[in-house]
Amino acid sequence: MILIMSLKEQIEADIKKAMLAKNKDELRALRAIKSMILLAQTERGAGENLSEDNELKILQKAAKQRTDSLALYQEQKREDLANIEQAELEVIKRYLPEQLSEEELSVKINAIIDKVGASSMKDMGKVMGLASKELAGKSDGKSISMAVKKLLS
Repeated sequence: MILIMSLKEQIEADIKKAMLAKNKDELRALRAIKSMILLAQTERGAGENLSEDNELKILQKAAKQRTDSLALYQEQKREDLANIEQAELEVIKRYLPEQLSEEELSVKINAIIDKVGASSMKDMGKVMGLASKELAGKSDGKSISMAVKKLLS
């Protein structure tokens, strides 16, 4: 029998491991994810258990926050804070599906362009809509958008 843990259960188990290992960076990142999950569960209409799709969105949001903060801290030459964000980002990425490379992304976007019959930038909305659904969790919106623009222009 295969036991599948929810993201929340996995995070809670990993928090215990990080506490035992006295790994402060990992613990901080895991607690932030758990907090986001608990907030999502208390929103109106949310059930006790979140769908995989919602869990993925939470992780992507957490990763994007860390990426944005990391860029800002590096720009301001605050390496102390940038290192913290980088460490947290690495922990969050462990729970995300593997990201597509640029080549893999281009191949998938080309297939979507062919599927919707897009031929110019006017069709970008159609392509983005389908690409965002099909590639959710495998690539971020910015990368998808850049690839679509490149391939349609």
